[in-house]
Amino acid sequence: MNIHHITRKTILAAVAIMAIPAAAIAAPTLVGSTSAPRTVSTASTTTSTTASTTTSCPRGWGSLPEANSRMTSAPVTGVRSGRHACFDRLVVDIRGRAPGYDVRYVKNVYTDGAGFLVPLRGGAKLQIVVRAPAYDAAGRPTYLPAKSTELTNVRGYRTFRQVAIAGSFEGQTTIGVGVRARLPFRVYTLTGPGSHSRLVIDVAHHW
Repeated sequence: MNIHHITRKTILAAVAIMAIPAAAIAAPTLVGSTSAPRTVSTASTTTSTTASTTTSCPRGWGSLPEANSRMTSAPVTGVRSGRHACFDRLVVDIRGRAPGYDVRYVKNVYTDGAGFLVPLRGGAKLQIVVRAPAYDAAGRPTYLPAKSTELTNVRGYRTFRQVAIAGSFEGQTTIGVGVRARLPFRVYTLTGPGSHSRLVIDVAHHW
């Protein structure tokens, strides 16, 4: 190659490439990959973990009953659970308007109507009454879990030990949650997606 044929433009291009740091040519960096929560979802379970070890847990929760008397005919369509840094979460999906609820610790949970004992693992039992049916206006079920005593897989959870359905009767649905101990909780509803809504119960890992 005749060096006299190398143009000034070619020399400038070569200098520019040499000026690029080696790190910039390496594989691209995943921004936020070490601090963003990692979530794995299945049909019945949503699991969340975070790399942060300095999470400030919410305070002011208690273990006394929480209730809202609002009834709705919008039916229950699903039950999901998730693990978070400070609490375990249970979500009840509703096809329509957000329901009222009655959530409290009880000695035992019994089936709606028949009154049969619902055995639950754990040192405490949380009864969740959703003021919404698990059937439509024609009486057809809108929520049929594969196993009534294990609505969602809570193996490895810090607080939840078992989630079971106790039935749906006279326009409301009862769910029993076996909890490690009588720990503080909070209850609230969320709207969406679309015209749907959710009832959310968070139970703390400790006081």
